[in-house]
Amino acid sequence: MKHTFFLFLALPLLQACTSADKRISSLSVDELAVSVTADENREYSYTDKKAGYWYGRTHQDEPTDWYAGWNQAKRRLLSDYALAVDEKPLLRREAEVIVSPHSLTRRWGGIEEQLLLVDDMPLLLVQLLAPEADTISLTLNETLLERVTPQADALCCIPTESPAEIIKLVPLKAMPVATTGNTMKVSALAEGFLLAYGSEEECDALITRFRTEKDVLLASRKERMNSLIQENNPLKSNLPELDRSLAWITLTMDQLITEQQGKGIYAGLPWFNEYWGRDMFIAMPGATLVTGQFDYTKEILKDFAKLQDTDPASETCGRIPNRANLENILYNTTDGTPRYVIEAEELLAYSGDRSFLKDIYPSVVLSIDKSIENYTDEKGYLLHADADTWMDVKRNGIPGSPRGNRANDIQYLWYKQLTAGAHLAKLMDDAAHAEAWLKVANRLAQNFETDYCDKENILIYDHLNADGTPDLQFRPNQLFCFELIKDETFKQKVTRRVWEELVYPWGVASLAQWDLQFHPQHENWHYYHKDDAYHNGTIWLWNNGIAMQRMIEYGEVETAWKLFCNMNRQALHEGAVGSLSENADAHPREGKQWVNRSGTFLQAWSNSEQLRVWYQYFLGIRPDLMNGRVIVEPKLPAAITELETSVKIGEGTLTYIYKKGVFDIRLQGVEAELKVILPTEHQANPIFEGVDFCTPRPLEKYPCFNTYYEVALSY
Repeated sequence: MKHTFFLFLALPLLQACTSADKRISSLSVDELAVSVTADENREYSYTDKKAGYWYGRTHQDEPTDWYAGWNQAKRRLLSDYALAVDEKPLLRREAEVIVSPHSLTRRWGGIEEQLLLVDDMPLLLVQLLAPEADTISLTLNETLLERVTPQADALCCIPTESPAEIIKLVPLKAMPVATTGNTMKVSALAEGFLLAYGSEEECDALITRFRTEKDVLLASRKERMNSLIQENNPLKSNLPELDRSLAWITLTMDQLITEQQGKGIYAGLPWFNEYWGRDMFIAMPGATLVTGQFDYTKEILKDFAKLQDTDPASETCGRIPNRANLENILYNTTDGTPRYVIEAEELLAYSGDRSFLKDIYPSVVLSIDKSIENYTDEKGYLLHADADTWMDVKRNGIPGSPRGNRANDIQYLWYKQLTAGAHLAKLMDDAAHAEAWLKVANRLAQNFETDYCDKENILIYDHLNADGTPDLQFRPNQLFCFELIKDETFKQKVTRRVWEELVYPWGVASLAQWDLQFHPQHENWHYYHKDDAYHNGTIWLWNNGIAMQRMIEYGEVETAWKLFCNMNRQALHEGAVGSLSENADAHPREGKQWVNRSGTFLQAWSNSEQLRVWYQYFLGIRPDLMNGRVIVEPKLPAAITELETSVKIGEGTLTYIYKKGVFDIRLQGVEAELKVILPTEHQANPIFEGVDFCTPRPLEKYPCFNTYYEVALSY
């Protein structure tokens, strides 16, 4: 059935359309609560949006994970605590557990524990309500504590990894305490405990403020979360699982948007609690742009510009950091810097606000000019080291998946950096740089299709070696390069081949299973170190985004939707609550139908790519405010029959309603043209006829299984 093409002009904010007047009845953080059983024993996490986080497992009585517990600014402070009521231990494995985006609740009959963090404060609240009890107590796990010192009204602990600071444990309500070793016992009227971190004076100030403003501080945190999923990105559809999963993914993604070292986005939890330039700018569209956090995005770009390598004598001069943490700054990647420039341009498309350009434009100029000067060849390609792409693992100094010196995705990113930079140059009235950069971009584009495309074998070479020979390994990176290729039929064939050889129901593999370097599982320590498998077969969920995008672009919406739903199911029902993991095995373990997750349990780019594809490709919302328009091209799957949502664009809001096959899409408060391209009846494309997920078909023998280690390898 064909639909009519609609074109609306944006209306002033005060002239709201009737269909947009009513508030979308999307879920609240309370309604997102997930019940977890002892058998599931799922991971969960919370951050304070500054530099701290808590990570645990719902029913675990003893911490076994290295990063479990309370962490601040990359220092592990406290691995765990244990509770008792009237001196009887409260065993977590016996508890009823509810995980909400803002709190963890455990119940034992009429006794209730609630664990909460506070925005922008290194403070932990362990609320314990036991109305029928006389006393409650909390015991600190001493694994990470140097010394525990009792005071009249507190226990003070020195964390081993932060000896200049203390953790101060006090009752929630001020009252006399009894301490024995690392245990504090108080009257049940205290209603719980507070843990503060800092100098003793800072801890006292935090405790005093929280006791005075408890309700306001907790309500403010909850209100911030509700605002994100009820005002910035509300969603109500005929699919409750869709609504719940996307709200959860939005909120766990937002956990990672922090201010640890200026404003930034953690790469992941539990161990990537620092800023990785590559990860941050991959994550930015789904983390801060589709969620309407434009001011925060500007601050991230400005803060990262300050960390650029500006030393003219440095071989990485012009690069934005690959890693920025409190100990050092590393510039060992090629792709982070192009993505930084690309995201500056994408922010303009979403916000229409060019005020930040004057702050970052010098860094854009330096980044491009130094690359042209030091790293480009005669064809305009960007040169780089073997491990300077996202496939960056090294072990004992040896790259695990060498891609030097001209990886295909790096050439695409370099091309986009040049064209985005030229656009920014024009906005800054810098015609000379715009012309020079476009000249390099055009030279690259003229050469790429000839040099990288094997049309007979339906392959875009993963990289060109230093001697100019092509690499024939089959990897997902080729999906990023389509803008440099004119042959549409070839691109569609590549999309199908990648889907059927790399895209499993649980995600996109980093290497085809027929390759002798393939490792079926990420972690199989009796045979190999996990780093050897990291980019040689292991699933990377962030690559799901580009795989789904290409399928949607070519009309294969239902195929992409299957993978999208599988990821939503992971967030709600598998692994860490509300989160998408970094990795997964490519092949299930013996006797299993589904694979194990691995890597970090909450990975920024995994979450963000799920959100980006939802907003930009399923919903089809792609702002272009620098050209005075907002394009909406819906590509909804058949399972969605009703949907209401809205997103922030510029200073206004786009409201999006779909019901009974009819779209009602309105733009308010933005001086822009709204161009809605409604779907037509799907015409079957013979190139994709019968396309399906990759099926595990292991070779009889992989070299990675040649040696068995009786004593398993370790980190």
